[in-house]
Amino acid sequence: MAKFQSLKEAVAENLRDGDTVAFEGFTHLIPHAAAHEAIRQGRKDLTLIRMTPDIIYDQMIGMGLAKKVIFSYAGNPGVGLLRRMRDAIENSWPRSIETVEHSHAAMANAYEAGAAGLPCAVFRGYRGAGLKDVNPAIKSITCPFTGEELAAVPAHRPDVAFVHAQKANRRGDVLVEGIIGVQKEAVLAAKRSVVTVEEIVEDFDDLHPNLCILPHWTVTSIVHVPGGAHPSYTHGYYDRDNAAYLEWDKISADRDLFTAWMKENVLEVGPEAFAGRVKGL
Repeated sequence: MAKFQSLKEAVAENLRDGDTVAFEGFTHLIPHAAAHEAIRQGRKDLTLIRMTPDIIYDQMIGMGLAKKVIFSYAGNPGVGLLRRMRDAIENSWPRSIETVEHSHAAMANAYEAGAAGLPCAVFRGYRGAGLKDVNPAIKSITCPFTGEELAAVPAHRPDVAFVHAQKANRRGDVLVEGIIGVQKEAVLAAKRSVVTVEEIVEDFDDLHPNLCILPHWTVTSIVHVPGGAHPSYTHGYYDRDNAAYLEWDKISADRDLFTAWMKENVLEVGPEAFAGRVKGL
C-alpha cells in the first residue's frame, strides 16, 4: 500500500547500504531528485541497475555510492562519455567499481522476468555478439520444443526501484505517460518502490482506463517533487534541458570541478530546488 512521504523519509526508509537499486526512466522521467537524495544521505556499496546509465549514475558513481553497475550503454545522451564512470573504471576514483554490461534487449527482458517472478529471462539475442565473451551472466540454452538456441540472463530483482511519473491520486495509484520504458517492470520486479511525481490529484476518474497506471498496491512510497526529473523531461510538464547535458560534459571532466558542483547543487540543496530549475514550475 502506497505511503505518502517526504523524499528524505522515502529514501531513508527504503534504500539501504549494500542494496541493489534501479533508478529507471527512459529518455524522460529520470528520477534525478530521488538519486540526489540518496547522495545526500551518503548511501554506499550500492549495485546500480539501469538500462542506459546517464548523468545521474555518473554523479552517483563519482560520489562513491556504487560498487557495481549492471547496464546497457553508458553515456551522456547526445554528448559523449560518462567521465566519472570512466574515471572509476580506469583509475578507481573515487573507488573501483565492477561493471556488468548487457544489450538493451537483455536488460528489458531481465526486468520483465523479474516483474513476473521468474529467475531468468529467455529471448533471442547475442548471436554473434562479443558481450557474452566478457559477461559470464549471459548463457545459451536450447529450446525444448524447437531446438533453437536462445539467450538467457538472470532476472533483475532490485531491492528497491525509484521512478518518476506525472501524477498520483490520493489512493496512491500512479499515472505514467509518454515513453514508458521499463518503469512499470522495474517497480513490479522490486521488493520496494519509490515514485516521485509532478503532482497529486484527487482521482483518475476522467482518464482513459487503458493509460499506464501503477496501482497503489505495487508502490511503497509516493513523493511530491515538482521538477524531479530535471534535466531530463517530463511529458506534458517541461522539456529536456539540453544545455544542462552539454554543461555536464565540462563539469564531469575535472574532479575538482565535479566535486564543487556536487557540493553546491546537490549536497547543500534539497528537492525543492528542482522546481526552481524548470521553467514554468
